Amino acid sequence: MTIGIYTLELHLPGSRSLKDRRQVLRRVKDRLRARHNLSIAELDEFGDLLQRAGLMIVAVAARREQLEKLFETVFNEIRTMVPGEVMETGAEFMEGCDGGPAGWEGDIR
Repeated sequence: MTIGIYTLELHLPGSRSLKDRRQVLRRVKDRLRARHNLSIAELDEFGDLLQRAGLMIVAVAARREQLEKLFETVFNEIRTMVPGEVMETGAEFMEGCDGGPAGWEGDIR
């Protein structure tokens, strides 16, 4: 089992208020949640900026290749939905197991 964390930064030049920015982000998050099995959250670091936003996407799959393909699809979908520029800031993967005797590395308490 692999957990993937994917982060994106959005530049929204048409956004003139926080309300404009929230509407775009809500539409993006709702559509992605409806079409894919993933979790998505807004990053706080751009909280007060009108034309910038950050998203963090988390998904779980059996293999890393599945997550890479999912993240590529998500990136392309967001590019078509967002009236601005989408910049990929990174992807991280945590390799685990299926809950067998070895479990995840380290102690989880």
